[in-house]
Amino acid sequence: MLTGIFVSIIFWSRLARRDERLVLIYVAALVSAFIGAKLVYLGAEGWLHWHDANRWVILATGKSVTGALLGGYIGVEIAKRLLKYDSVTGDWFALIVPVGIMLGRIGCMINGCCLGKVCSANWFTINDANGVPRWPASQMEFLFNAVMFGVILLLRWGKIAAGQLFHIYLIAYGIFRFFHEFLRDTPQILGPISGYQIAALAIALLGVIGFLSRRNAPQQIVSAAN
Repeated sequence: MLTGIFVSIIFWSRLARRDERLVLIYVAALVSAFIGAKLVYLGAEGWLHWHDANRWVILATGKSVTGALLGGYIGVEIAKRLLKYDSVTGDWFALIVPVGIMLGRIGCMINGCCLGKVCSANWFTINDANGVPRWPASQMEFLFNAVMFGVILLLRWGKIAAGQLFHIYLIAYGIFRFFHEFLRDTPQILGPISGYQIAALAIALLGVIGFLSRRNAPQQIVSAAN
């Protein structure tokens, strides 16, 4: 996670030379992403650990990528309105976010967290710390984001859907995460549905709303493309 933040700071610091307000927008994105990551984690499963002996450690360290995306998106939109920044920024976030998540998932692989469901041993399964074969959840999310990073690069290179790239990413990630969640070992809080699936649907919905709003809005100057 820290590596992802460090990489994004390097990237965004170069972009911010164009307008000092971009620094504040990045700070708003980072802070709101942290808040969102914590709130969604607490709502999806954190509260289930209240009686755990290590609950304070669990509650302090638990975070969710889905919450970070929701919080970050909302924080950027609020910051842009307060700062009266009208140019789009999402096309840059569409590059930063997949890389950040990929780096974060490498941390998951190393530390053995965010596991997939237990399944029969196969060529694609990953053994956990106890030698139990599981669905390679972190590896699949890494792969998805690597593919999306490549897709975003191609769209930018072809000048396709300028100003809509982050919306496209949100829609794709939200749909992917909703269905992939059935293969992840996370608590189900609403029948077969986990809290992260609810957040994933919200991410996809935000992407759709943003996409339609941008398409129907007057043409804006795309200097950095949300």
